Amino acid sequence: MKRILTGIQSSGKPHLGNVLGAILPAIELSKKADNECFFFIADLHSLTTIKDAEARKNNVYSVAAAWLAFGFDTGSNFFYRQSRIPEVCELTWYTSCFMPFSRLSLAHSFKDKSDRLEDVNAGLFLYPVLMSSDILLYDAEMVPVGKDQKQHLEITRELARRINHHYKTELFVVPEIKLDEKVMIIPGTDGQKMSKSYNNYIDIFKPKKQLKKDVMKIVTDTKALEDPKDPDTCNVFQLYATVASPEQIEEMAANYRAGNYGYGHAKTALFELLWTKFEKEREQYDYYMNNLDEVDRLLSIGEDRARETAVKVLDRVRKTLGFS
Repeated sequence: MKRILTGIQSSGKPHLGNVLGAILPAIELSKKADNECFFFIADLHSLTTIKDAEARKNNVYSVAAAWLAFGFDTGSNFFYRQSRIPEVCELTWYTSCFMPFSRLSLAHSFKDKSDRLEDVNAGLFLYPVLMSSDILLYDAEMVPVGKDQKQHLEITRELARRINHHYKTELFVVPEIKLDEKVMIIPGTDGQKMSKSYNNYIDIFKPKKQLKKDVMKIVTDTKALEDPKDPDTCNVFQLYATVASPEQIEEMAANYRAGNYGYGHAKTALFELLWTKFEKEREQYDYYMNNLDEVDRLLSIGEDRARETAVKVLDRVRKTLGFS
């Protein structure tokens, strides 16, 4: 059995890009009988940017509700809040004492903002160390990541090897990086990658009228209704293709090329598909957001189970470092 771990950002309600690019692939991974999955909500990481306590708490619930709505099996896997496992903070201190300052200064999470040091807090600088501890604390064997997080996984691997070498023992499992080159890049309403940062995302959990309004805002060119159109260069078609069946995609592409098919028609088709395709998940999401005690219960079960592993690993680390 392979132990797989991934962290889930708690920066707000998951959008269509998160669902297609992260939630659904991870849940599929968790369904394989030979995988043991530790999926956690990275609420400690979010404190580097989100200081509002109520907002951060609501974000955690929203993320948890979305994963539960899409059917993540919390009984066969581990689902927990990072902040409810205090052992991760203790391990972060230990591992930070082996992390060279120069290596951290090259991490993208810091380097991208190093020209505006007034915006950089110590938590952001130590972000890769906390991330390393999230992984090493559970003896994770594989960590699926996108290209933007690959460097942090390399730091984790370096850190594990450095400490293992220092104590001449296999104290930490050195995790494999699972980099999926086929991860879907979901276009936003303006053609850029869908992101909350660009405010170009589609929230599939919104009420019907609001969802339709957002879809109708998708940016297109100015071709007239009767003109043939190129589906390969249209934001509406690209979004439609991420959720439609092959037959539906082929039909819309033919409509584009034939002419007398406007962008309004395409947007309406996209909206109707989004509304029907995710109807069950939307109902489940609303259920969980209206029953937060149930969300807390499921997360707490996962936290108790995850802590059993965390305590054992941390005890092993304390003994090796001379803190037992």
